[in-house]
Amino acid sequence: MSRLRLTIKGPAESGGLIAINGSTPMDNIDPRSLYPDYDVLAKRTSLSWNDATRRVIDARLAVPREPRFFSGEQWATLVAVCRRILPQPADRPEVPIAALLDNLLRTDDTQGFRVDPLPYDGPAWKQGLVALEAEARAAYHAAFPALSERVQDALLKEAQAGRLHHPAWAPMTAALFFKHRILTDIPALYYAHPTSWSEIGFGGPAGPRGYVRMGLNRRDPWEAREVGATSQAPARALTRHAR
Repeated sequence: MSRLRLTIKGPAESGGLIAINGSTPMDNIDPRSLYPDYDVLAKRTSLSWNDATRRVIDARLAVPREPRFFSGEQWATLVAVCRRILPQPADRPEVPIAALLDNLLRTDDTQGFRVDPLPYDGPAWKQGLVALEAEARAAYHAAFPALSERVQDALLKEAQAGRLHHPAWAPMTAALFFKHRILTDIPALYYAHPTSWSEIGFGGPAGPRGYVRMGLNRRDPWEAREVGATSQAPARALTRHAR
Protein backbone atom coordinates (compact mmCIF):
# COMPACT_ATOMS: atom_id res chain seq x y z
CA MET A 1 0.00 0.00 0.00
CA SER A 2 1.50 3.33 -1.01
CA ARG A 3 1.23 6.40 1.18
CA LEU A 4 -1.23 8.97 -0.13
CA ARG A 5 -0.86 12.70 0.20
CA LEU A 6 -3.27 15.58 -0.32
CA THR A 7 -2.05 18.07 -2.89
CA ILE A 8 -3.55 21.43 -3.78
CA LYS A 9 -4.20 21.81 -7.50
CA GLY A 10 -5.90 24.28 -9.73
CA PRO A 11 -9.33 23.56 -11.18
CA ALA A 12 -7.98 22.90 -14.66
CA GLU A 13 -5.92 20.03 -13.26
CA SER A 14 -8.34 18.36 -10.91
CA GLY A 15 -11.85 19.71 -11.35
CA GLY A 16 -11.55 21.14 -7.85
CA LEU A 17 -8.94 22.25 -5.36
CA ILE A 18 -7.99 18.91 -3.84
CA ALA A 19 -6.62 15.94 -5.71
CA ILE A 20 -5.20 12.74 -4.25
CA ASN A 21 -1.83 11.72 -5.60
CA GLY A 22 0.19 8.62 -4.86
CA SER A 23 3.15 6.92 -6.42
CA THR A 24 1.52 3.80 -7.84
CA PRO A 25 0.34 3.01 -11.40
CA MET A 26 -3.25 3.41 -10.15
CA ASP A 27 -2.93 7.19 -9.66
CA ASN A 28 -5.32 8.11 -12.46
CA ILE A 29 -7.98 5.47 -11.72
CA ASP A 30 -11.33 6.61 -10.40
CA PRO A 31 -11.57 4.90 -6.97
CA ARG A 32 -15.22 4.06 -7.63
CA SER A 33 -14.19 1.83 -10.53
CA LEU A 34 -12.27 -0.40 -8.08
CA TYR A 35 -15.37 -1.34 -6.06
CA PRO A 36 -18.27 -0.99 -8.52
CA ASP A 37 -20.68 -3.31 -6.68
CA TYR A 38 -19.69 -2.62 -3.09
CA ASP A 39 -22.11 -1.10 -0.58
CA VAL A 40 -20.83 -0.91 2.99
CA LEU A 41 -24.41 -0.54 4.28
CA ALA A 42 -24.98 -4.19 3.32
CA LYS A 43 -22.85 -5.02 6.39
CA ARG A 44 -25.43 -3.45 8.70
CA THR A 45 -26.81 -6.76 10.00
CA SER A 46 -23.54 -8.70 9.76
CA LEU A 47 -20.89 -9.33 12.40
CA SER A 48 -19.08 -6.26 11.10
CA TRP A 49 -21.43 -3.83 12.91
CA ASN A 50 -22.75 -4.00 16.44
CA ASP A 51 -25.62 -1.98 17.92
CA ALA A 52 -23.37 0.94 18.89
CA THR A 53 -21.99 1.18 15.35
CA ARG A 54 -25.48 1.01 13.84
CA ARG A 55 -26.67 3.87 16.07
CA VAL A 56 -23.73 6.07 15.09
CA ILE A 57 -24.11 5.38 11.36
CA ASP A 58 -27.90 5.79 11.45
CA ALA A 59 -27.47 9.20 13.09
CA ARG A 60 -24.85 10.18 10.53
CA LEU A 61 -27.15 9.24 7.64
CA ALA A 62 -30.07 11.13 9.19
CA VAL A 63 -28.31 14.48 9.66
CA PRO A 64 -30.70 17.23 8.44
CA ARG A 65 -29.47 18.93 5.28
CA GLU A 66 -30.24 22.40 6.55
CA PRO A 67 -28.42 24.81 8.87
CA ARG A 68 -28.94 24.60 12.60
CA PHE A 69 -25.60 26.11 13.65
CA PHE A 70 -24.80 28.43 10.76
CA SER A 71 -26.86 31.33 9.49
CA GLY A 72 -28.50 31.01 6.08
CA GLU A 73 -25.81 33.10 4.40
CA GLN A 74 -22.99 31.22 6.12
CA TRP A 75 -24.60 27.93 5.11
CA ALA A 76 -24.80 28.92 1.44
CA THR A 77 -21.12 29.92 1.45
CA LEU A 78 -20.14 26.70 3.23
CA VAL A 79 -21.99 24.51 0.72
CA ALA A 80 -20.23 26.30 -2.15
CA VAL A 81 -16.83 25.93 -0.47
CA CYS A 82 -17.37 22.21 0.15
CA ARG A 83 -18.30 21.64 -3.48
CA ARG A 84 -15.14 23.34 -4.70
CA ILE A 85 -12.79 21.68 -2.22
CA LEU A 86 -14.23 18.22 -2.84
CA PRO A 87 -16.33 18.01 -6.03
CA GLN A 88 -18.48 14.89 -5.97
CA PRO A 89 -19.76 12.57 -8.71
CA ALA A 90 -23.12 13.48 -10.20
CA ASP A 91 -24.18 9.85 -10.56
CA ARG A 92 -24.67 9.11 -6.85
CA PRO A 93 -26.15 10.90 -3.81
CA GLU A 94 -23.92 13.68 -2.52
CA VAL A 95 -22.14 13.27 0.81
CA PRO A 96 -23.66 16.12 2.86
CA ILE A 97 -20.38 17.61 4.05
CA ALA A 98 -21.88 20.96 5.04
CA ALA A 99 -24.64 19.25 7.04
CA LEU A 100 -22.15 17.00 8.80
CA LEU A 101 -20.04 20.01 9.76
CA ASP A 102 -23.08 21.98 10.90
CA ASN A 103 -24.15 19.08 13.13
CA LEU A 104 -20.62 18.59 14.48
CA LEU A 105 -20.34 22.22 15.51
CA ARG A 106 -23.92 22.40 16.82
CA THR A 107 -23.19 19.54 19.21
CA ASP A 108 -19.68 20.87 19.92
CA ASP A 109 -18.24 17.43 19.15
CA THR A 110 -14.83 18.86 18.27
CA GLN A 111 -11.22 18.16 19.25
CA GLY A 112 -11.24 20.70 22.06
CA PHE A 113 -8.12 22.63 21.10
CA ARG A 114 -7.27 25.45 18.76
CA VAL A 115 -4.30 26.78 16.82
CA ASP A 116 -3.61 30.35 17.95
CA PRO A 117 -4.75 32.88 16.72
CA LEU A 118 -7.71 30.87 15.38
CA PRO A 119 -10.78 30.77 17.64
CA TYR A 120 -12.22 27.39 18.58
CA ASP A 121 -13.77 25.43 15.72
CA GLY A 122 -17.32 26.80 15.72
CA PRO A 123 -16.44 30.50 15.99
CA ALA A 124 -13.55 30.00 13.56
CA TRP A 125 -15.85 28.55 10.91
CA LYS A 126 -18.44 31.29 11.33
CA GLN A 127 -15.81 34.02 11.15
CA GLY A 128 -14.01 32.41 8.22
CA LEU A 129 -17.18 32.09 6.15
CA VAL A 130 -18.14 35.68 6.91
CA ALA A 131 -14.65 36.83 5.91
CA LEU A 132 -14.69 34.82 2.69
CA GLU A 133 -18.08 36.31 1.84
CA ALA A 134 -16.69 39.79 2.55
CA GLU A 135 -13.75 39.13 0.23
CA ALA A 136 -16.12 38.02 -2.54
CA ARG A 137 -18.29 41.12 -2.21
CA ALA A 138 -15.29 43.46 -2.01
CA ALA A 139 -13.59 42.00 -5.09
CA TYR A 140 -16.54 40.94 -7.25
CA HIS A 141 -19.60 42.71 -5.79
CA ALA A 142 -21.40 39.38 -5.45
CA ALA A 143 -21.98 36.70 -2.84
CA PHE A 144 -19.46 33.85 -2.85
CA PRO A 145 -22.05 31.21 -3.90
CA ALA A 146 -23.06 33.41 -6.86
CA LEU A 147 -19.54 33.48 -8.28
CA SER A 148 -18.45 31.14 -11.06
CA GLU A 149 -16.58 28.02 -10.03
CA ARG A 150 -13.41 29.47 -11.57
CA VAL A 151 -13.65 32.62 -9.45
CA GLN A 152 -14.53 30.63 -6.32
CA ASP A 153 -11.42 28.52 -6.88
CA ALA A 154 -9.32 31.64 -7.37
CA LEU A 155 -10.50 33.13 -4.08
CA LEU A 156 -9.88 29.89 -2.20
CA LYS A 157 -6.38 29.66 -3.64
CA GLU A 158 -5.75 33.25 -2.52
CA ALA A 159 -6.94 32.29 0.95
CA GLN A 160 -4.63 29.28 0.99
CA ALA A 161 -1.68 31.44 -0.04
CA GLY A 162 -2.46 34.03 2.64
CA ARG A 163 -3.16 36.80 0.16
CA LEU A 164 -6.59 37.76 1.51
CA HIS A 165 -6.51 40.49 4.15
CA HIS A 166 -10.03 41.78 4.71
CA PRO A 167 -10.44 43.07 8.29
CA ALA A 168 -13.10 40.39 8.86
CA TRP A 169 -10.34 37.77 9.16
CA ALA A 170 -8.73 39.37 12.24
CA PRO A 171 -7.23 38.16 14.49
CA MET A 172 -6.81 34.91 12.51
CA THR A 173 -5.48 34.78 8.95
CA ALA A 174 -6.99 33.37 5.77
CA ALA A 175 -4.05 30.96 5.39
CA LEU A 176 -4.51 29.50 8.88
CA PHE A 177 -8.25 29.16 8.38
CA PHE A 178 -7.71 27.37 5.07
CA LYS A 179 -5.08 25.02 6.50
CA HIS A 180 -6.60 24.18 9.87
CA ARG A 181 -10.32 24.31 9.13
CA ILE A 182 -11.10 24.03 5.41
CA LEU A 183 -8.38 21.56 4.50
CA THR A 184 -8.75 19.59 7.74
CA ASP A 185 -12.48 19.38 8.34
CA ILE A 186 -13.94 18.99 4.85
CA PRO A 187 -11.95 15.89 3.75
CA ALA A 188 -12.30 14.34 7.24
CA LEU A 189 -16.09 14.66 7.18
CA TYR A 190 -16.30 13.39 3.61
CA TYR A 191 -14.47 10.21 4.56
CA ALA A 192 -16.54 9.78 7.72
CA HIS A 193 -19.62 9.02 5.61
CA PRO A 194 -20.66 5.50 4.45
CA THR A 195 -20.98 6.67 0.83
CA SER A 196 -17.25 7.41 0.85
CA TRP A 197 -16.51 4.11 2.59
CA SER A 198 -18.19 2.27 -0.27
CA GLU A 199 -16.20 4.36 -2.74
CA ILE A 200 -12.85 3.30 -1.23
CA GLY A 201 -13.81 -0.24 -0.19
CA PHE A 202 -13.69 0.44 3.55
CA GLY A 203 -15.66 -1.86 5.83
CA GLY A 204 -16.29 0.61 8.62
CA PRO A 205 -15.52 0.06 12.32
CA ALA A 206 -15.92 -3.74 12.02
CA GLY A 207 -17.00 -4.38 15.57
CA PRO A 208 -17.38 -6.97 16.98
CA ARG A 209 -15.81 -8.89 14.10
CA GLY A 210 -12.60 -6.86 14.03
CA TYR A 211 -9.84 -6.63 11.45
CA VAL A 212 -7.34 -9.50 11.69
CA ARG A 213 -5.04 -9.12 8.68
CA MET A 214 -3.41 -5.78 9.53
CA GLY A 215 -0.33 -5.99 7.26
CA LEU A 216 0.14 -4.08 4.03
CA ASN A 217 -1.58 -5.52 0.94
CA ARG A 218 -3.60 -8.01 2.98
CA ARG A 219 -7.33 -8.20 3.60
CA ASP A 220 -9.78 -10.26 5.55
CA PRO A 221 -12.07 -12.36 3.32
CA TRP A 222 -15.14 -10.32 4.27
CA GLU A 223 -13.53 -7.04 3.14
CA ALA A 224 -14.28 -5.46 -0.22
CA ARG A 225 -12.28 -6.84 -3.08
CA GLU A 226 -11.08 -4.38 -5.68
CA VAL A 227 -11.41 -5.16 -9.37
CA GLY A 228 -8.35 -7.08 -10.53
CA ALA A 229 -7.36 -8.22 -7.04
CA THR A 230 -5.56 -11.54 -6.66
CA SER A 231 -7.22 -14.55 -5.10
CA GLN A 232 -8.44 -14.23 -1.52
CA ALA A 233 -7.83 -17.89 -0.77
CA PRO A 234 -4.68 -17.27 1.34
CA ALA A 235 -6.52 -14.65 3.39
CA ARG A 236 -9.44 -17.01 3.93
CA ALA A 237 -7.09 -19.67 5.26
CA LEU A 238 -5.44 -17.22 7.64
CA THR A 239 -8.73 -15.91 9.03
CA ARG A 240 -10.66 -19.16 9.31
CA HIS A 241 -10.74 -18.78 13.12
CA ALA A 242 -11.85 -15.14 13.02
CA ARG A 243 -15.45 -15.55 11.92
